[in-house]
Amino acid sequence: MKEQITEPNNSTIPERKHFIQEIIEEDLRNAKNNGRVHTRFPPEPNGYLHIGHAKSICLNFGLAKQYNGKCNLRFDDTNPTKEEQEYVDSIKKDVRWLGFDWEEREFFASDYFHQLYDWAIQLIKAGKAFVCDLSGEEVRKHRGTLTEPGKESPYRNRSIEENLDLFERMKKGEFPDGSRTLRAKIDMNHPNLNMRDPVMYRILHAEHHRTGNEWCIYPMYDWAHGESDSIEGITHSICTLEFEDHRPLYNWYVEQLGIHHPQQIEFARLNLTYTVMSKRKLLQLVEENIVNGWDDPRMPTISGLRRRGYTPEAIRSFADKVGVAKRDNMIDVALLEFSLREDLNKKAARMMAVLRPLKVVITNYPDGQVEELEAVNNPEDPAMGMRTVPFSKVLYIEQDDFKEVPPPKYFRLTPGAEVRLRYAYIIKCTNVVKDANGNITEVHCTYDPETKSGSAQSHRKVKGTIHWVSAEHAVDAEVRLYDRLFTEENPNGDNWKELINPNSLEALSGCKVERSLATVKPQERFQFERLGYFCVDDDSTPENLVFNRAVTLRDTWAKIEKNQ
Repeated sequence: MKEQITEPNNSTIPERKHFIQEIIEEDLRNAKNNGRVHTRFPPEPNGYLHIGHAKSICLNFGLAKQYNGKCNLRFDDTNPTKEEQEYVDSIKKDVRWLGFDWEEREFFASDYFHQLYDWAIQLIKAGKAFVCDLSGEEVRKHRGTLTEPGKESPYRNRSIEENLDLFERMKKGEFPDGSRTLRAKIDMNHPNLNMRDPVMYRILHAEHHRTGNEWCIYPMYDWAHGESDSIEGITHSICTLEFEDHRPLYNWYVEQLGIHHPQQIEFARLNLTYTVMSKRKLLQLVEENIVNGWDDPRMPTISGLRRRGYTPEAIRSFADKVGVAKRDNMIDVALLEFSLREDLNKKAARMMAVLRPLKVVITNYPDGQVEELEAVNNPEDPAMGMRTVPFSKVLYIEQDDFKEVPPPKYFRLTPGAEVRLRYAYIIKCTNVVKDANGNITEVHCTYDPETKSGSAQSHRKVKGTIHWVSAEHAVDAEVRLYDRLFTEENPNGDNWKELINPNSLEALSGCKVERSLATVKPQERFQFERLGYFCVDDDSTPENLVFNRAVTLRDTWAKIEKNQ
């Protein structure tokens, strides 16, 4: 059963050592690896990194920093049919954006293709590997099950000379794809299926993004991974739990070769509610145009989170809060959202924006008069100072902030009622103007000049305060309201595409934002007062401002579910 972790009541997380730190500190006490700590982050360049990779990045680079060690960035580029330079570039950008530096230690598994080939020859000569002519389907059938032993390949006992000759000819490209493999010779009766003569090389006539057409045989992950770790002098090879059953094979390879032996340690991968993190499913979302690319703000990719408005500090904080576990757990996405609110609350400037404008005319305000009112940029950080916002006769407020027939406990603007305009005056609704269909197009109000916010005369209190922008000075903008991509907590079944939220994106045009936002640049983040945290989209320009909602001011989703 998966452990459920939800949004905390506060951000105070007791500091405690996780089991990988305990292993490393025990190794250091015993002077293992001559006191070195050397980790690596080894992504496959077959897609964009997601929030689960971010956890691994923070762990591997964080441990290296904590123990004065090193962390490599190594691309596991052993499958040329799925790998692209675009993915390599995006991975490097994401790791740097998260705040980590691999310095000069950028490596590729393809850097080691010649060494891996030589080591394969070594195993063949030692009688530990053989060329097999079984098809992939036949290999699977011969493997057996968890309760039944496997069946040896009829090619298992080829002579060393024949295996060397065939493997060399495989390398030269004499055989078609899938016709032969190189397999380790271990034990077809082994209780661990990974040890039943696993495939080390397959024939694949495909151009590699780095080595071109030099090779037509490519190493399998289990063969390349541990040996790459060994070449780089990795001390602690940290991976997720699905590789736990692969650890005996990892150990067998390095032990048979007699080379440096890193220690593989497994931890629980990140599982997030309302999210899929299978690369295959994420690729489907992109290729089937369900989302608008890998960096769509609804995607759990690091590039998508960045475009939506997440900060590297928030993601690192989230990784710290989640911690490192030995068993699978399901993390509530509310914890990720909480981490962003916590970070942006401290650093995001407060601004006023009206997403669904309703015109308000203050009938007793002087025509042509404009006041510059002082507004606080961030009450959490006095050093961010103040700004001025223009106030005039015609304003915009949110449509939801006016009700002609108000529901119970509605403390915003209604006929005959008063509210305070943020940083400005108390106003009272006196009349409404409607179109031919009965829709309200304008609200007429009067203002009390003795209630200017911050003035000595401003002593009268009202229950409601709403935000606004001056119509004359407002800047037009498009605002994209993003919500969770899936409607159910665990969308990872066979019907996962049926659970896609049809309301995950609402694009609003004709929004009005205050004058201070006219010159914003992509990736700047703000709190729109009373509405949430927003980020300037990457495609935004001064002529066409676009804001993405990063997160609401509170977890309204949980409240909606409860009410339903």
